[in-house]
Amino acid sequence: MYCMECGEKLTLVFNHREGLVPFCKKCNEYRFPQFATAVSMVVTNRERDKILLAKHKDQSDYILFAGYIKKGETAEKAVTREFKEETKLNTVKFRFMGSRYHEPRNVLMLNFLSMAENGTPEIDAEEIDEVRWFGFDEALGAVRKDSTAEYFLKNAINELKKNNF
Repeated sequence: MYCMECGEKLTLVFNHREGLVPFCKKCNEYRFPQFATAVSMVVTNRERDKILLAKHKDQSDYILFAGYIKKGETAEKAVTREFKEETKLNTVKFRFMGSRYHEPRNVLMLNFLSMAENGTPEIDAEEIDEVRWFGFDEALGAVRKDSTAEYFLKNAINELKKNNF
């Protein structure tokens, strides 16, 4: 890890309130880790019995809809914007479900359970190869095991089965 201000190599220093924190000796400052923030959506239909998943360009696995939060944008706005950009469908309602740090991309994922309006998705062919509606068990089988998508999907399906959305 290197200082984002001066480029000096950081060392871990104990901070009595924060524990071990990267520290820049040259700047004499603690440098807390920075990472991007994104939203992910488990998208259901109005009947709440299917999940819409996407297969992005040149990928073999189905994934949840997701996107980075733009500077100055709220997570809630990003949910509706990202889904509309990728499918041309509106989000009817949504609810925050939880968050998880996704290490492979150094991003904090904020997950939402969202309901799509009725209609046929029109995919952005530059970004997505395919979208498809799945039953709950089918959706769990379509995403990568032990992934962030599977973690969020399991939580959302539990809520949908309890009729909590």
